[in-house]
Amino acid sequence: MIWIAIRMLTGDRQKYYGLIFGIAFSTLLITQQLTIFVNLVERGASGTYNVPNADVWVMDGVSRTTDVNYPMPSTALDRVRSVPGVEWAVPHLRASASVRSGDGDLEGVSIIGVDDATLIGLPRNMVEGSADVLSQPDSVIIDDVGVTRLFEDGRSPIGERLELNDQRAVIRGIADAVPGFTSQVTLYTKYSQALRYVPGTRNRLSFVLVGAADNVSADELARRIHEQTGLRARTRDQFARDGIEFIVRNTGIPLNFGITVGLGFIVGVAIVGLTFSLFIRDNIKQFGALKAIGVTNAKIRAMVSAQAGLVGFTGYGLGVIGTMLFIWGFSANPFFKGFYIPWQIPLVSLAAVMLILALTGWLALRNVLKTEPASVFR
Repeated sequence: MIWIAIRMLTGDRQKYYGLIFGIAFSTLLITQQLTIFVNLVERGASGTYNVPNADVWVMDGVSRTTDVNYPMPSTALDRVRSVPGVEWAVPHLRASASVRSGDGDLEGVSIIGVDDATLIGLPRNMVEGSADVLSQPDSVIIDDVGVTRLFEDGRSPIGERLELNDQRAVIRGIADAVPGFTSQVTLYTKYSQALRYVPGTRNRLSFVLVGAADNVSADELARRIHEQTGLRARTRDQFARDGIEFIVRNTGIPLNFGITVGLGFIVGVAIVGLTFSLFIRDNIKQFGALKAIGVTNAKIRAMVSAQAGLVGFTGYGLGVIGTMLFIWGFSANPFFKGFYIPWQIPLVSLAAVMLILALTGWLALRNVLKTEPASVFR
């Protein structure tokens, strides 16, 4: 009987392809929008991800993320170093500035000052050059996404001179960094050099990056630092989560993407429900004939379920593949750098597809179950 149900479905090619299109489009919309949403909000933690060797981030009590911070006095560094369990502690500066390129263009940039001695705070991987170039005078390293924004003509940035707050800066390396939420151009330099590039108030220290001793966990060390210094201390995972939550709470991104995902579900229900109902209505006599020869309602349900399962499996697969092709096709775009599909999202899409099929299948099945076998012979 299942084979008969499949032949009934594939025999009406117009409705069969319409059902597959409805499921595929709904799956594509839900999966793609959820993927972009997750990757976009994770950009709020990009500053933390770019410093993988820091176990604990120490900051002023009002600081919230790497981009929303309040500077501390330089004495905070010595106070943190005096806490038992601290293996090492280095200064970290993050500030905004305006830079003028050699062509005269003005661009807002983010200046990150890394430790002079250890260069902790610099991304682990380099696209071009090495971290050692920061030992040269007036050297800065630009992130790879910033290259595409600051040098749109495609020329190499190595050796280019920039005017940064009336100071000379020479690009001598390109870092492979996770882009920030705003995809702003990021320049890395030594902490002492960053202080010259970004003159400001008396307090200049944005964060203290801390490494934990072997016998102390990051959670325990963060608790000790907070108790003994009064400063806010967060582990790497906690601070990354803070950045994500800040984006979720203070922007309209979750609402906008939620509306789009909801529309994808509604469109799927509308297209699949209408097409499935038309398919059942056009084949109501065939179902009545099957009931007339003794096919039970349970077998009828199994037949409709098989039809829905075939459509759902095919459409879901095409929708997920379409999302993968979309991410792959835009992978060269700096905005989509590092985008991936978390394994939870296809499961959410699968649950949505199953719900669409269950709802539309139940509505269409009602007419079949109410059909009297005798109606076939009238």
